[in-house]
Amino acid sequence: MSGAATGDVKFLLRAEGACVLLVSLLAYSKFGTGWGTFALFFLAPDLSFFGYLAGPRVGAASYNAAHSYIGALLILATGVLLIFPVATSVGLIWCAHIGFDRMLGYGLKYSSGFGFTHLGLIGRARSGKS
Repeated sequence: MSGAATGDVKFLLRAEGACVLLVSLLAYSKFGTGWGTFALFFLAPDLSFFGYLAGPRVGAASYNAAHSYIGALLILATGVLLIFPVATSVGLIWCAHIGFDRMLGYGLKYSSGFGFTHLGLIGRARSGKS
């Protein structure tokens, strides 16, 4: 698949995701608002899957909006700079979720379908099934 990371680059991107997850967890243990909150909201970005009900183009856009570091880092920075603990927690949880997904090989989506990611093919796309 053109546009997908392979080999050492794919490994590096997945290792980077693991590092983001680890650092986010460590920072959350110091600055977070409790592990119950973390557990409750860790999977919240996956609600973006519902965008796929409107088709692959909308699904990819909604998934990518929820799985890009842009929003997560903006909220995290806002929380840190304005001393707003809830925003800090949200940003750390969101970063942890994205790092976890990237570590597992779930990358940003192409509009070709859910299985086509910047980290390579996943799911049915990987196995060649439709």
